[in-house]
Amino acid sequence: MASDRRPGFLREFLRQPGIVGAIAASSRFLASEMVEGFDWDRIGTVVEYGPGTGSFTGHVLRRMSAEARYVAIEINPRFAARFRAEHPGVPIYEASAADVEQVCRSEGITRIDAVVCGLPWASFPADLQTAILDATMTMLAPGGQFGTFAYLQGLLLPGGMRLRRLLRGRFATVTTSRIVWRNLPPALIYRCRQAND
Repeated sequence: MASDRRPGFLREFLRQPGIVGAIAASSRFLASEMVEGFDWDRIGTVVEYGPGTGSFTGHVLRRMSAEARYVAIEINPRFAARFRAEHPGVPIYEASAADVEQVCRSEGITRIDAVVCGLPWASFPADLQTAILDATMTMLAPGGQFGTFAYLQGLLLPGGMRLRRLLRGRFATVTTSRIVWRNLPPALIYRCRQAND
């Protein structure tokens, strides 16, 4: 899940390692690299999966146009409560990212232009990885973008290797960023784009 290192992230990891997936929140360096991969001037709707403590959120909200819409989906109720306190009035749903279609329907959104994802893919079982990506593809507009990150040590784990295959099997293009060493642990970003119809 996606910055700061205030108390709480490690505690949530210890409570639910398969859901939180990291001992520390993402750094501002990873967040900056994440938002660089999107065509913000062409994005009208953004959904963030797993904002966690909000390390990507502020960067995303600053880069979006004033007319663009943003919705967050966070399954952890403690993180969701903290998000609401720090971003009052910004829509967040306590749900699985696999429920993105229902969330969008509740917001009157029919298509998503961009997904910013902070989910711990390597710790997810195959069926959950597939369910989230299938739901995403259902909602992503032609030419839509999807960005997510992977920790270096997770790239060779079964879940990490499976994610790579799933992304390449669904998106027209999949590229990776440089390694962000100033993150705990170091990570890279997958930048994916849906085919244009």
